[in-house]
Amino acid sequence: MYYVYVLKSLKDEKLYVGSTNDLRRRFSEHNGGMVKSTKPRRPFELRYYESYTSERDARGREFSLKKDGKALGQLKRRISRSIL
Repeated sequence: MYYVYVLKSLKDEKLYVGSTNDLRRRFSEHNGGMVKSTKPRRPFELRYYESYTSERDARGREFSLKKDGKALGQLKRRISRSIL
């Protein structure tokens, strides 16, 4: 399985979108300071994830959430109480 996930920084309250084939390991890496782009913003809470059988589909969804403000905005509106 492949996952697209949304983390929320407890330090600055901003969201981070990523993808992985091992969600538990990747979440641990983010909180353990092993990811350069998120190290200064830890700790994190996992707020949302989607699972895919295709890596290509997961990467495509990650890309749309990161690069298309409409996609992330739509997700925020749909699950506003969970993600924010």
